[in-house]
Amino acid sequence: MAGKESSSVPSTPLLKDELDIVIPTIRNLDFLEMWRPFFQQYHLIIVQDGDPSKTIKVPEGFDYELYNRNDINRILGPKANCISFKDSACRCFGYMVSKKKYIYTIDDDCFVAKDPSGKEINALEQHIKNLLSPSTPYFFNTLYDPYQVGADFVRGYPFSLREGAPTAVSHGLWLNIPDYDAPTQLVKPRERNTRYVDAVLTIPKGTLFPMCGMNLAFNRELIGPAMYFGLMGDGQPIGRYDDMWAGWCTKVICDHLGLGVKTGLPYIWHSKASNPFVNLKKEYKGIFWQEELIPFFQSVALPKDCTSVQKCYIELSKQVREKLAKIDPYFTKLADAMVTWIEAWDELNPSGAAPGVANGTAK
Repeated sequence: MAGKESSSVPSTPLLKDELDIVIPTIRNLDFLEMWRPFFQQYHLIIVQDGDPSKTIKVPEGFDYELYNRNDINRILGPKANCISFKDSACRCFGYMVSKKKYIYTIDDDCFVAKDPSGKEINALEQHIKNLLSPSTPYFFNTLYDPYQVGADFVRGYPFSLREGAPTAVSHGLWLNIPDYDAPTQLVKPRERNTRYVDAVLTIPKGTLFPMCGMNLAFNRELIGPAMYFGLMGDGQPIGRYDDMWAGWCTKVICDHLGLGVKTGLPYIWHSKASNPFVNLKKEYKGIFWQEELIPFFQSVALPKDCTSVQKCYIELSKQVREKLAKIDPYFTKLADAMVTWIEAWDELNPSGAAPGVANGTAK
């Protein structure tokens, strides 16, 4: 089976009625002016972090809803404690209240990038292409994504695997400011990413990756309840590991349910380097903890009766409680929050917006 037709390439569906854009912010959203040609036809969910009395200004002409901490407390009640405060992890509240099939999330310091020819990159269009084409988690294709224009399955690729698996996550990259941790920032303060690699690849089954939340899209129906960005920021001993946590949990569950994760294109322009000294204070414990967290996620086994994302996530919370609490009491608190998150998700999405998936086939 060929990857796609070579003679004529169909246009990418816009999905304007099926996709929400989620933006966490503490400031006026002037950056949207640059994105207007690409974002204006979509619905925005803005999650305001920090002081709820502060007024956030949104440029005219955008269709949006804005939630601050008071709204989160009102909507979730006691369960609001699972949503981080004073941390961009609050963005996952937007995933919960959305009713769309797809989510794209972007940070407010990310601008439109240009490809090597100088053309502005429509990041959202590329994410949609990634999500609407299958992934190949079970067998690596040396031409990367065989469903992209100009590529196909190479000689020796099993025909039985060419149908691929549904794509749940599309992880985009960044030009200019790389997504480095604080120690790397400190030793490479002037380093900028100027390397544009025209490639998309599926992250193989059984392989974890560091997920960055600043340029990320996912199929909410397939994997939404696993996109919990944890407890970070105010009152917590750690920050800047929110997207990492969601990425590890999501990848383990995608592997279990037969779903794919893609990384590579599209690029955005990351304009602002955060303070490495502030970052080090936030990341300090995580830098040590991750050396035990990664082996934990590499060894996670989910039972066969975990046939939905929610069941997988609850089981994962049990294993977090059993195996990670010895590292720090924080992980007991995090395990509790994981359960609360699923309870809140199901209350706001009573129809079970994330259907069970097994062996790559949605049920």
